[in-house]
Amino acid sequence: MIKIQAIIHEAEGCGYLAEVPSLPGCLTEADTMEELENNLREAIELYLRAIPNQQDSSDKILELIL
Repeated sequence: MIKIQAIIHEAEGCGYLAEVPSLPGCLTEADTMEELENNLREAIELYLRAIPNQQDSSDKILELIL
C-alpha cells in the first residue's frame, strides 16, 4: 500500500478538482466527491504505470498495489 496526498479544490459552480503535488501533472475532476475519489485512484494508477517507461533499462522496478 502507498500513501499519497491530494489537494481537493471545489470548482466554482459545480464539481471538484484534485491534484497530487508529489506526482506533477496528475490531475482529475468530477461532479461528486465519490466520483472524484474513483477518478483520483485511476489517475494515480495510470501515472505510476507510466513511470517504468521513463526509467533507464538498468533501473529496478518496484510494483505496488493500491
